[in-house]
Amino acid sequence: MDSFNITKVSEISLSYKTKVAAKDRPKITSSKDAYQLLHATWDKERIELQEQFVILLLNQSNRVLGKVHLSSGTTSGTTIDLKFIIVAAAKANAQGLILSHNHPSGNTNPSRADRDLTDKIKAACQIISVTLLDHVIVTPHDGYSSFADEGWI
Repeated sequence: MDSFNITKVSEISLSYKTKVAAKDRPKITSSKDAYQLLHATWDKERIELQEQFVILLLNQSNRVLGKVHLSSGTTSGTTIDLKFIIVAAAKANAQGLILSHNHPSGNTNPSRADRDLTDKIKAACQIISVTLLDHVIVTPHDGYSSFADEGWI
């Protein structure tokens, strides 16, 4: 390489800024805790309309660093780009991750696609030393299912 122009290279930076003291962050100790936080903060205008995929990023003490809305889809599915999950976890220096999506139908049973996606994300998390703690399916009314509770994680 004879010469190159370093001004033609984009700079990439990683940062995480919080306005919440560690002691004030919600602590997740069970799937019920995760469900209650997710359901309380879910977009009520869309929970019965379209599937959405959200992740919770947690620190080593299972305190919530943040919530990331990754996608919105149709009444029966949504597409996830695994790269965004990994980037979000790395950017927040997360130690744990909880996946979540809603079923507008109210059915709490995961589909084969839900299980396959969870397995794929779990494998990716292991590579970057992030623990996949759960995948919670949220429904419009008081119902949810937890992959961890069912022994699927």
